[in-house]
Amino acid sequence: MRVKVCGMTQPDQVTALADMGVSFAGFIFYPKSPRYVFKHMTTTQIRKENNINKVGVFVNASIEEVLHMVDECRLHLVQLHGDENPKYCEKIADYVSVVKAFRLSDNDSVEWMIRPYMDCCDMFMFDTMGAGYGGTGKKFDWSVLQGTEVGKPFFLSGGIEPGDEDRLHEFQKEPAAKGLFAVDINSKFETSPGYKDLNLVRDFVDKMK
Repeated sequence: MRVKVCGMTQPDQVTALADMGVSFAGFIFYPKSPRYVFKHMTTTQIRKENNINKVGVFVNASIEEVLHMVDECRLHLVQLHGDENPKYCEKIADYVSVVKAFRLSDNDSVEWMIRPYMDCCDMFMFDTMGAGYGGTGKKFDWSVLQGTEVGKPFFLSGGIEPGDEDRLHEFQKEPAAKGLFAVDINSKFETSPGYKDLNLVRDFVDKMK
């Protein structure tokens, strides 16, 4: 199972992720986030990270800003975590692969939410509904996806923590996990916002292999 570690802020930790077999490193380009990457790293430092797939996380940014950062930081994927509409996503997807994030609550119709984005996004991410955008650490109820034919590869996010490995392996066997592409971890593997506990990450990655 592929693992994405989001909210990276420390160059040495990004390098360590690649060495332990993590597939994706997420960099948050949302100034209101406590893990805003430019509090700690420069575009040059991000650009130099070449041994891991780099995901830029944006929230309601202008198209020009997103495309500029894709070029400046040599991002491999863009994760759109705000209220971006399909037309916006299509313009970004003409330039780089797009992951559209959906923040779900218990009563949401997943198929209804994703349908307008099927033709303009490469992948989806399912996260927990909460105040603000992402990074809540709140547990995502994966049963929301039961009975849903997602139809695209997707990232599973939302409060995944050490000890969830067995539950994730069980979820992989469910029909709803047919498109499960990777799991996304963040706040539950930190000592403080943006600083990862690499021992916890390594143990999680080893158990998810």
